[in-house]
Amino acid sequence: WLGFHATSQEDFFAMVNAYFECTAGAVMDAGGEVLRFIGDAVLAIFPIRKGKLTEKQACQKAMRAMREAERRVRRLNIERATKDQPLVRYGLGLHIGDVMYGNIGVPERLEFSVVGPAANETARLESLTKEIGHNVVVSDHFARNIKGGWISLGQKNLKGVGGPMKLFSPKATNHKA
Repeated sequence: WLGFHATSQEDFFAMVNAYFECTAGAVMDAGGEVLRFIGDAVLAIFPIRKGKLTEKQACQKAMRAMREAERRVRRLNIERATKDQPLVRYGLGLHIGDVMYGNIGVPERLEFSVVGPAANETARLESLTKEIGHNVVVSDHFARNIKGGWISLGQKNLKGVGGPMKLFSPKATNHKA
């Protein structure tokens, strides 16, 4: 999600595209795949393929992308501040799990996407960033693949998720003002 109130359509699209360069660009640079843009959000994955990428490696790549996106957004906000433009706020959810992906929709309008419990859980993690004061929220499953450097956010019940999830945020991540 992206926190920004545009004064014009032109301002909004310029800002959201700059934001996508920060986030989607960081994902692609870290070896991830950007599947789609949903409004002002990026849906991206780091696929785990047998013999090619382990869970730990996928999580490491996702963390590299998160850190780079954070750096790019910080740089973008410095530039925006010098022009007296509203700053970009963002939230990222990181999770690991099984998904199915492929073309979904109707024959006249197909779209490539992912579906499944892990996709839903990740979306809920991202939504939670708006409420809890952390730009990045990760699941316990994700955090177990990256040693150290976590702030525990406790267990939370997430809408549409069967039970509470243990959640974390990276220690060095920006907290929302």
